[in-house]
Amino acid sequence: MKFLGTAGARHVVSQQLRASGGMWLQAEGTRLLIDPGPGALVRILASRPRLNPRLLNGILLTHRHLDHSGDLNVMVEAMTEGGTNPRGTLLLPGDAIDSEPVIFSYARGYLSEIVILREGGSYTLGRLHFTTPVRHRHAVETYGLKFQVGDLSLSIIADTGFFPELADFYRSEILVINTLTLKHSPLTQDIHLDLEDARRLIQAIQPKLAVLTHFGMRVLNYGPSRVARMLTEETGVEVIAADDEMVINLDRVGEVKKGKSSQSGRA
Repeated sequence: MKFLGTAGARHVVSQQLRASGGMWLQAEGTRLLIDPGPGALVRILASRPRLNPRLLNGILLTHRHLDHSGDLNVMVEAMTEGGTNPRGTLLLPGDAIDSEPVIFSYARGYLSEIVILREGGSYTLGRLHFTTPVRHRHAVETYGLKFQVGDLSLSIIADTGFFPELADFYRSEILVINTLTLKHSPLTQDIHLDLEDARRLIQAIQPKLAVLTHFGMRVLNYGPSRVARMLTEETGVEVIAADDEMVINLDRVGEVKKGKSSQSGRA
């Protein structure tokens, strides 16, 4: 699993203080791009070792906001060689294709399949199995993801306001949490997670490894690695802050290859 970007919030994305390319998940012989925000294609082609978008089996959006979908159309083109090799699956919430489409009509014809994500849905892409356990509390239709990779469970808690049942839906060995801010403001209270929300989730789930990502300015200025150390001390769980280009080896849960970040408050 490679983090092509760890940016959250409009200022971090628009200034590219952290990259916003989403996540590349390669497991069970399947390659899935999750939330290709602005710059995803550039990050993929600049990766070392290089990632090949033509080998993608699918692209998935947790929701339609720009920082999660900005490079969707160009990634569909890259996956399908400009439409000359129609293939691949696009998975996304219904409002990302109905009420305010984020995929151009011409690009839809390049895909083999479009799958609409639903609350409690179960999906298979190649040999990769995952669910969307619950609809999140966010400004648009949003789903987190729970993967089963062999004997390993991996959960990605996408953008959401906190609610106690989250922990029950995302119990897993590796837990990725979009942690936007240190402490809520009125603007983030009901639609994003803060440091205290992350602590409560980690404490309740007790994963083998928790990974923080999707950082806003306050987290970057404070220092993501400092936040992760605090949570490790408070919960007794290994918590790390993701870097741009960081890789987690799913075959060995504890093996993490650190990447690099472009902001002074980097992890």
